[in-house]
Amino acid sequence: MNTSKAQIKQPNIILINCDDLGYGDLGCYGSTENETPVIDKLAEEGMRFTDFYMASPACSPSRGAMMTGCYPPRIGFGSFEGHWVLFPGQPVGLNPEEITIAKLLQQSGYATKLVGKWHCGDQKDFLPTKHGFDSYYGLPYSNDMGRQNEDDDYPPLPLLRDDEVIQQQPDQRSLTERYVEESVRFVRKNANQPFFLYLAHMHVHLPIYVPEHFLKESKNGRYGAAVACIDWATGVLLHELKQLGLEEDTLIIFTSDNGSRCQGEGGSNGKLRGTKGSTWEGGLRVPCIMRWPNKIPAGTTCTGITTAMDFYPTLAEIGGAEIPKDKVIDGVNILQVMNSGGTTESHRDTFFYYLTNNLEAIRYKNWKLHLRKNRREIKELYDLEADPGETQNIYEQHPLVVKELLIKMDSCREDIGDDSRNIKGKNIRPSGRVENPETLTHFDSDHPYIIAMYDLKDRG
Repeated sequence: MNTSKAQIKQPNIILINCDDLGYGDLGCYGSTENETPVIDKLAEEGMRFTDFYMASPACSPSRGAMMTGCYPPRIGFGSFEGHWVLFPGQPVGLNPEEITIAKLLQQSGYATKLVGKWHCGDQKDFLPTKHGFDSYYGLPYSNDMGRQNEDDDYPPLPLLRDDEVIQQQPDQRSLTERYVEESVRFVRKNANQPFFLYLAHMHVHLPIYVPEHFLKESKNGRYGAAVACIDWATGVLLHELKQLGLEEDTLIIFTSDNGSRCQGEGGSNGKLRGTKGSTWEGGLRVPCIMRWPNKIPAGTTCTGITTAMDFYPTLAEIGGAEIPKDKVIDGVNILQVMNSGGTTESHRDTFFYYLTNNLEAIRYKNWKLHLRKNRREIKELYDLEADPGETQNIYEQHPLVVKELLIKMDSCREDIGDDSRNIKGKNIRPSGRVENPETLTHFDSDHPYIIAMYDLKDRG
């Protein structure tokens, strides 16, 4: 146990993770289409990160990385039997041998709860209650992995409480409100002890179902209504913290699991190139806001390279937990960066861009080198400080920079592998696997399922 636990009061921690919310989807990140007054105020009262990355441009790998502090290939989460993400009934998931940040905080005396999307495996050995969460309420995977129309092959979408299915095909229009109610109950119940709440929204993943009043007020269609719903939910939690006198004792982190799909659906990655599912900046660079009164200076900005993997060692220190010494962790502690208002440089100057188990690019300081895109070899170098939109390829002009970055990529391949080069990493761990997997639900033609709004066939 870290000795700082006895000396410093453990703060509450609320991690809000959105689904497919893009870099340009919030007012405080430049959006003029979406109304986000609560989240914008959160940024004014805390710190906004400009160069914050998820470890993958797809949801299962990015979430597994955030929970463990590791690049997805290190924990067997680069791909899943040929899929980019986990699907219902797959035999693989987050290995129970992995020690998640929830488990570390639980062992350090925190009450822990996950509300919303998990997507790290739907078999009982992989569910949140096996990974450090005292309780769970939500959808175990994406909200499009249910029966959206009569000829779907998917089993009915399950709503879980802990490891029990309590409803099939829940009405998604009311699901965010139910998530907020569950979160508020947890906060009230644990107001007198440190707690870790992980609220993982289904918005703005397709299909988008929102309450009618958000839709009526939106100037950006269903997408804008879903963003407004997230903003409303954030406001409810902030109000509850204030009512309970917990504002100053609570660190709030707001982020997204990967970039927006965009493609005319209402989302935006701002000035960044690319979308979810790509290793252009728009696929992995996402909004991140932190507020912690009297610890994080208000109205500050961090421009250094930071990642969701960094939550692991940072929250461990904040919560008085000790990181396992027998596992390699890729996250770096950014507490000093937070406390300094971004004036202290991050210990991270390098970030590797993986798509499945393929190493496609590297960022070192302001330089980004692409070597692979859409299954083909490329040679592209960008100065992200001068050209964040990755529009001017300057590969030929900087041979020494390219040489330095190639050496770093070779070291990464040796460490955690690169399937595109047939290299197996020396420091990788397997995902979990079960025999005879089953889906959590099974379609019954006589069951009166709700097919939501109820004919959207969008999938994300």
